[in-house]
Amino acid sequence: MGKTQVNERPRMGRAPATTHGELSHIAVALFLERGFEETTVDDIVEAAGIGRRTFFRYFRSKNDLPWGDFDRLLDQMRGHLAALPTDLPLRDALRLAVIEFNRFPTDEIPVHRERMWLLLNVPTLMAHSTLRYAEWRQVIAEFVAERLHQSADSLEPQAIAWACLGLSIASYEQWLSHEDADLLLLIDEAFRRASATWGAQS
Repeated sequence: MGKTQVNERPRMGRAPATTHGELSHIAVALFLERGFEETTVDDIVEAAGIGRRTFFRYFRSKNDLPWGDFDRLLDQMRGHLAALPTDLPLRDALRLAVIEFNRFPTDEIPVHRERMWLLLNVPTLMAHSTLRYAEWRQVIAEFVAERLHQSADSLEPQAIAWACLGLSIASYEQWLSHEDADLLLLIDEAFRRASATWGAQS
């Protein structure tokens, strides 16, 4: 199917998509319909009614599209962690922060399910996700390091950050496998079971 020439002017009769969320939604729909590798940036900007320069003001690459406005979400998680009471046990602080990070409006959940399916099943996206996971883990590690009066790159904060990521991914895999499952309840259960199995972490 031929491509129309793409420029910075939106198509008549359609408001251009100009937020991280809108562009991410459009891209996820195209990835599911056509396949990730088969969908080009030109396909996405054409569907969004924008130009390539506008696209690259929002996303560095096609691989970043399923992540939406991930940097903003990381900033929110930092803020949430910083606002938690200092006497709250570390295990509870991490559990609550990860739950809050993964809380989405009800009408966003179907798209989020599709987004996560892509991230956990498309090889190119799985490889790219290591970069995003590293950014997410670093937020956790920095918080843990401050609580434990250690360096963020020392073993204990890094190990705990990796554990939090593993619990989150395991919860997502269960969620994607069971359409009636509640993601936040799965995350809560995973963290509580890990605490019970490994013992309380001060």
